[in-house]
Amino acid sequence: EVQLQASGGGLGAGWGSLRLSCAASGFTFHDYVIGWFRQAPGKEREWVSHINTGDGTIEYLDSLKGRFTISVDNAMNTVFLQMNSQRPEDTAVYSCAAIKSIHLRDYYDYATYNYWGQGTLVTVSS
Repeated sequence: EVQLQASGGGLGAGWGSLRLSCAASGFTFHDYVIGWFRQAPGKEREWVSHINTGDGTIEYLDSLKGRFTISVDNAMNTVFLQMNSQRPEDTAVYSCAAIKSIHLRDYYDYATYNYWGQGTLVTVSS
């Protein structure tokens, strides 16, 4: 059974750091794109970042560049999202998702992904 388990959320102070994890089971990451999305209270789900575990391509939401870092540990079948210099507007439920890497897919669109983790809540106080 394919599963994604997101973890690492919690309560943090402004300008602090958290590292989220997305652990996969039931499949291996090779040639998959793993994306992180977030949904703040009362807002639409927002693409945050994704990584292509096959060719190493990484992309970030422009406003998060320099603060968030996505990485993969293929041996652990886990993708990480390091969140630094956190701001209250980073408060959201963060979810990871996976899709087999195929050229010309829209990896910014949550509808592209077919495997989802359950989400982990990140709360950043001011």
